[in-house]
Amino acid sequence: MTSNSSHARGTVILGVAASDAHAVANQLIAHDLREHGYTVINLGTCTPVSEFANAALDNPEALAILIGSLNGHIHEDLRDLAKAQKSGAIRCPVVVGGNLSVGSHKSDDAIEKLFCLGVDIVLSDAAELPELLQRLSLDAAAAQRSAS
Repeated sequence: MTSNSSHARGTVILGVAASDAHAVANQLIAHDLREHGYTVINLGTCTPVSEFANAALDNPEALAILIGSLNGHIHEDLRDLAKAQKSGAIRCPVVVGGNLSVGSHKSDDAIEKLFCLGVDIVLSDAAELPELLQRLSLDAAAAQRSAS
């Protein structure tokens, strides 16, 4: 589905984990999400949790924070995530994808560790993002209606 609608489907905050300088996938994902009608706040590469938190505070309507990692050091990069969530700086879901552990042998508990750090959703394929964001958008709209 390719859509450049005049009204955005929502805002997402996108970036690559703090120790990671891999930019190509980040740019491709940003482009694809914009084509699907989303407003993308792209923080780029080497983004610490504090920058994601600041972007979330500046964009409280954000549907999600999307964090990519290709170098596999995401567990260290997200060690301050729970603190940012507890402080209220990050209130939207945090979605992580990419290479989530170092080396060719993948740890069975790597994903569970991410959930313990405060990650809400782990994606194995960036192609799943539009469907996930549509679901998050519907959830946010329903929550807003029930709060009214």
